[in-house]
Amino acid sequence: MSEPLITGMHHVALEACGEESLERAIAFYTEKLGMTLVRTWGEGAGRAAMVDAGGTMLEIFASGTTDDPNPGSVAHFALRCTDVDKALQIARENGCAVIMEPTDVCIDSQPPLPARIAFFTGPTGEEVELFCEKG
Repeated sequence: MSEPLITGMHHVALEACGEESLERAIAFYTEKLGMTLVRTWGEGAGRAAMVDAGGTMLEIFASGTTDDPNPGSVAHFALRCTDVDKALQIARENGCAVIMEPTDVCIDSQPPLPARIAFFTGPTGEEVELFCEKG
């Protein structure tokens, strides 16, 4: 039997309303709920963090605004996968709109996070990221 294409959830992305809101979220999830801060990166509205929620990460961005009709909403979810290109091709063949073609990235966090990613719009309008950690 071949290796499964999707091996679980990698992360769910949340948008905090600014850096102060991001810091409160990090403190809540780590200090109050006992999750582990894995990495942070960026500055200002580009500041973000990943917190381990027991095998699935919460990726929290400071980029939300109070003008957003759904502050704190889920920005996207990411599926951990073994082959981003193949998974995106399957999504495309099934009528899903591609938002971003497969791309190698390295999140400039501490520690750095090299990955191959892609984004598409799922069947009910949800934004889905395909995520394969490298290294």
